[in-house]
Amino acid sequence: MPRQPFIRPAIRRMAGYVPGEQPQGGGFIKLNTNENPYPPSAAVRQAIADCAGEDVRLYPDPMANALRDAAARCYGLSREQILAGNGSDDLLAMIMRLCVDPGDRVVYPMPTYSLYDTLVEIAGGTIVHLAWPADWALPADVAAANGRVTIICNPNAPSGTFVPVEALDRLAREVAGLLVIDEAYVDFAADSALRLVRQHDNLLVLRTLSKSFSLAGMRVGLAFGQPQLIDELAKVKDSYNLSRVSIAAGTAALSDADTVRAHVARVAATRARLIAGLRGLGYAVPDSQANFVLARRPGVDQRPIYDALKARKILVRYFNADGLRDALRITVGTDAEIDALLAALGDQHAH
Repeated sequence: MPRQPFIRPAIRRMAGYVPGEQPQGGGFIKLNTNENPYPPSAAVRQAIADCAGEDVRLYPDPMANALRDAAARCYGLSREQILAGNGSDDLLAMIMRLCVDPGDRVVYPMPTYSLYDTLVEIAGGTIVHLAWPADWALPADVAAANGRVTIICNPNAPSGTFVPVEALDRLAREVAGLLVIDEAYVDFAADSALRLVRQHDNLLVLRTLSKSFSLAGMRVGLAFGQPQLIDELAKVKDSYNLSRVSIAAGTAALSDADTVRAHVARVAATRARLIAGLRGLGYAVPDSQANFVLARRPGVDQRPIYDALKARKILVRYFNADGLRDALRITVGTDAEIDALLAALGDQHAH
């Protein structure tokens, strides 16, 4: 079959972004895609149920203003400082549309969220990878890399490590272009860069309700920035990028911080147990401020361990990529799920 000549050559060369696999059939312990093991509150589920009426024939509010207002109340900002997206992935795509012309440099430390590469390639930008140092501190050469856009995932995926907000504040003053702080996992961390939004007109902070708010299936993301920057970003969004259901679910979730705090506390306690258990099995595990950990055996490919766990219906994330084949990324599940994982890993390493 001949190749379609209308497809851009750059797209043909792309490897593409491959998210964690979704299990087929029941019985799996799913620790590979960083979902929250605990459900959203009853108020959120009721808000979703209430959407099943005649109004589904109508388009949603294109600016998701009820959601923006709930976020403004939750985070102490104004509606004009917030834009909603179909998950933070949608907001990242908007940023590429807004800022990146063919050849423009987009800078970020590696390893990190692999979708960044895909989005830059689609935009025709130039990817500039910088190496995280061994201690996962902010690389010294980030500003000097001269990115039209610079992205820092914080806490970083897949390491779970956290760059101090003071370092990000300095970086925002140093970079010539836009600085994006991707805070998908920040509710599991001890600090946030959100307060920097008021200080820098070249800064966007991204959040998602997929993780701490237990709404991965709803696809709700938020961008925070100064009003003029948010206005520009809104120019390139899809017309109706959130459904009526997503807006309702997100609005209810943002109004129920107590449930989120309780879930975050449970995840943090289990995360500590998981890290201790993995280190006891001989894994090197950096301190994580996310809802996952990176377990590494330097120089030892973890594909056989990943396959053995999968055979026991336990899914973790294996990255078939340079620099990560000796590691597994493991989502913090329930205590029972983590007990099962540690027992299965103990069996593997006893052989």
